[in-house]
Amino acid sequence: MDAAEQIAIRRGTVADRAFVRDLGKRVAATSISALRPVALVSVEDAFERLTHFVYARRHELVIAHAGERRLGFLLLLLDLPDEVTNGDQAFVAYMAVVPEEQGRGIGAALIAGAEDLARAFGLPYLSLMVTEDNVAAQRLYARAGLVTERRMLTKPL
Repeated sequence: MDAAEQIAIRRGTVADRAFVRDLGKRVAATSISALRPVALVSVEDAFERLTHFVYARRHELVIAHAGERRLGFLLLLLDLPDEVTNGDQAFVAYMAVVPEEQGRGIGAALIAGAEDLARAFGLPYLSLMVTEDNVAAQRLYARAGLVTERRMLTKPL
C-alpha cells in the first residue's frame, strides 16, 4: 500500500468470506501460545470452526480496504454476553491484517469500525481476548483504549 492509498472500513458480505478464510489461516500462527505448542493445522481447523460459529450467530464482518484491495477483517459477535455479568457486549471473535500491510493503522481502523458498530447496536462494551505472546496486538489494543478486565491462567500438567 502506498502512502496515497486511503484505508477505509466497510461492512463485509458473504462475498468476503473466502478472503476471511484465506487470511485467517495465513495468520493463524499468531494465535498459538508458547505454553501450548500445537500443530499449525490444528489451529487452522480451530479458526475454521470459529468462523462457522460466528456466521451462525448475530454478527458483523468488518473489512478494511484500500480501493478494491482488502487489507484485513474483524469478526464481531453481537449476541455473546459477558460470561460473568451476563451483560450485553460486542465481542471481537477474530481480527487479522494482511502481514505485508501490518503497522500501517489497519488494525486500529478495524477496532474503530467495530466500536462504531457496537455503539450503533446499543452495546455498551467492546471485548476481546488476546494471546499473551502477541505483544504487537496487545499494544494495538492498549492504544485503542482496551484494558485488561480478566486473565486466563494456565498450568501445563
